[in-house]
Amino acid sequence: MPSGHVAHFVRDTVRTGLDLSRIMDVYDEERGFPPYHPGMMVALLLYAYSQGIYSSRRIGRGCEERLDFAAITGMQHPDFRTISEFRKRHLAALSGLFRQVLALCREAGLVKLGHVALDGTKIKANAGINKAMSYGRMKEAEPRLAAEVQHWLAQADKAEDRQFGASKRGDEMPEWMANKEKRLEKIRTAKAALEAEAKAKAASKADDDGSGDGGKGRPGRKSKPVTAEPSDKAQRNFTDPDSRVMPTKNGFIQGYNAQAAVDGAHQIIVAHALTNSPSDQAQLAPLLDAIKANLGKNPDEASADAGYCSQANLRTLIRRRIEGYVATGRQKHGTKAATTNRKLKSGTLVARMSTKLKRAGHRSRYRLRKQIVEPVFGQIKQARGFRQFLLRSIDKVKAEWAMICIAHNLAKLAAAR
Repeated sequence: MPSGHVAHFVRDTVRTGLDLSRIMDVYDEERGFPPYHPGMMVALLLYAYSQGIYSSRRIGRGCEERLDFAAITGMQHPDFRTISEFRKRHLAALSGLFRQVLALCREAGLVKLGHVALDGTKIKANAGINKAMSYGRMKEAEPRLAAEVQHWLAQADKAEDRQFGASKRGDEMPEWMANKEKRLEKIRTAKAALEAEAKAKAASKADDDGSGDGGKGRPGRKSKPVTAEPSDKAQRNFTDPDSRVMPTKNGFIQGYNAQAAVDGAHQIIVAHALTNSPSDQAQLAPLLDAIKANLGKNPDEASADAGYCSQANLRTLIRRRIEGYVATGRQKHGTKAATTNRKLKSGTLVARMSTKLKRAGHRSRYRLRKQIVEPVFGQIKQARGFRQFLLRSIDKVKAEWAMICIAHNLAKLAAAR
């Protein structure tokens, strides 16, 4: 491999630039010491992610077939099970490397915190949308399946032994009925979870009615009453219960809402988050908190689309002394700024923001948002082909998104050498 290849850069960065003590300390005795060095495994995963290769099987195949992978592994060939188990075992520690890689980017002068753009993108979960069931269908299916299972159990006791063979007792559950019993249990578990969520939402109604405008809701629209029983349309997925149905411009997906705050100087991701809510509104403050935690200071300016617009969020920007540029509505083609058609109460923070963006027109700093954060999602989803999470459950998916963000920053750091 050429001496300046990115594979050498990633390997050397992991070897000399990152503190891997959280991973290394797990191997505290020589007996049973791993045959592959943990540092090499970390470099392998990060390099593979930076090249748009995420499956452990594809990574393992790369170790056997590709020279750039050989430059990382030193001609060693860890198989896909070893790679998969290493990733699962050290998922939290691997995601924790984000702050260290971000610090390297800052030292290289790639992070300025002058203008930071915030946005979210919907990414498919490792679950099919057809594997979800609404609460209404659960209420219908549960008694029907329970009756079928009970009927078979009653009939099984009357069957003759000779019908099933001498080696069986005669009361074994056939495969088709076992599947129904498993499905019944999944439905009951999902139904109980939806009911628990509804009760929790009803209990917290006084704190948050979902409008994000101090409990006042949208003008001219009454808030829907929150009850302790789930809506019949409420859904839960059996494959990944933490994932949710998300609207996208191409229809609905079963997925998660991945968030990123991107620095305007060199498109470095300075903070990340992930939620199973399709709304972006509640993510502005956590992203700003993460920027402060990661880099020790707030950005000078922050821009975000209309999904983040609320009185509370605009107040947060003012309180933190961040010059904010937040759209108050969707921008129509050919117009000067992203504004809203609905009437805004004079003097409110949202109305003042709308006026601020209108006055600036094409010179508004809001115009920077699209050219800062949206290309980053394009690089991740289109150039590197990350369109679906491999892991399941929100905690694991959060860590997986962190690794995607680390790989993006490493690629930017390598390109800036």
